Amino acid sequence: MRFVIRLLINALALWLTVLILNPHVQMHSWDAGADSAASGGAGVSWPLFWTYLLIAVVFGVVNGIIGTAIKIVAFPLYILTLGLISLIVNGLLFLLVAWISTLIGFGLSVESFWWGVLGALVLGVIAWLIGIILRPLTKKR
Repeated sequence: MRFVIRLLINALALWLTVLILNPHVQMHSWDAGADSAASGGAGVSWPLFWTYLLIAVVFGVVNGIIGTAIKIVAFPLYILTLGLISLIVNGLLFLLVAWISTLIGFGLSVESFWWGVLGALVLGVIAWLIGIILRPLTKKR
């Protein structure tokens, strides 16, 4: 249950990030007709909803495997820069998810590296805020 809640939190945070940083960060649904709802802000269609959930799963896998490996290997660099290198690492992971999703044929697209860094920062802050609000649902009992 905690996994499903975290997945929904990340999908919601991703949706809000795309709304805030549009047109520099965009989400393209696997259904071409659903993109009009995303760009106009009229609502979220079911294909676009499932696209956000799928990209949230990709984010979880990329951050869980590659992000953890980078943090272990680059630990001295994290200490040397007082953690500021995490902005760059998270931006690169954000761009990696965008690249993986374009290989699939739908998903996230980011205009440039710095928009990726800003997207990762906004995504992290929004996910953190939503996580604080929904903390009673994610606590272990």
